[in-house]
Amino acid sequence: MDAIKAYRRDVRDAVAVCTLDDLVLLYHHRSGQTHMVISPVPEILERMTDGAELTAAQMHDRLAQDFDLGPREEAVEEIGAHLDALVALGLVRPA
Repeated sequence: MDAIKAYRRDVRDAVAVCTLDDLVLLYHHRSGQTHMVISPVPEILERMTDGAELTAAQMHDRLAQDFDLGPREEAVEEIGAHLDALVALGLVRPA
């Protein structure tokens, strides 16, 4: 994982959210696609609503305020993988 790679969301990445127990449905307005996700994806997207550019390490710091993420290095790597997957879905953009 590239530790300095940054990600962001903007208004073009807006999604409608519907929570069904542990499953979350995300309707992506721009693409017209609906995605089914589970934690930590909704929590990651929620912490990106300000449109700021974030690295995986910075996202870790935001998530760590509310969750026990375990060893930092492993968690940052996992968060980076989730962010890359969100880029592939078009829900997040590389900054």
